[in-house]
Amino acid sequence: MTEISAVSGTVVGPDGLGRPFWASVDPMLRNYYDTEWGIPVRTEHALFERISLEAFQSGLSWAIILRKRAGFRTAFADFDPDVVAAFTDDDVARLLQDEAIVRNRLKIRATITNARATLALREHGGLVDFVWGFQPEETPRPRTQADVPTSSAESVALAKALKKIGFAFVGPTTMFALMEAIGMIDTHLQGSHRRGSSGVWS
Repeated sequence: MTEISAVSGTVVGPDGLGRPFWASVDPMLRNYYDTEWGIPVRTEHALFERISLEAFQSGLSWAIILRKRAGFRTAFADFDPDVVAAFTDDDVARLLQDEAIVRNRLKIRATITNARATLALREHGGLVDFVWGFQPEETPRPRTQADVPTSSAESVALAKALKKIGFAFVGPTTMFALMEAIGMIDTHLQGSHRRGSSGVWS
């Protein structure tokens, strides 16, 4: 039986575990929430993939992106920034015909642009240290989904800094979603069984 906790705002599933509504119905989203969302990402390859997918998600639902994730990985050489940085106009044309991904010219070009910017960052400490340098001193502690912000001073600053060094499709809201997804902040609801699971925040 599934029930909504009036105290925590979470949805308690048949397994007795509390989750936010968005992760309580679709098995794919539930698995993503339980096993990946909010877990620290500290490798260039994985972080580049997350930035790319968050950019493609802009204006769409995350479920659409997850369902196409395998297609994205195939289309973008498993998000190897060295390979993607070398993509040409022919690759853009190819990707625009690929039904396995979201076929948006601006987002495809942004992914290539961001791969090149990722390579350039290697001479200045690398993508991981750059992004994690914007980790806030405190994390939100939401009780309900309505308490979860959609941006923060840190996500605004991160977006501005990334744009300054050549990244695209990295607005404050998109960067806040990235910060949530990679464990830089913990926006798991207080009643969620995943609260504190990142090991970054107690």
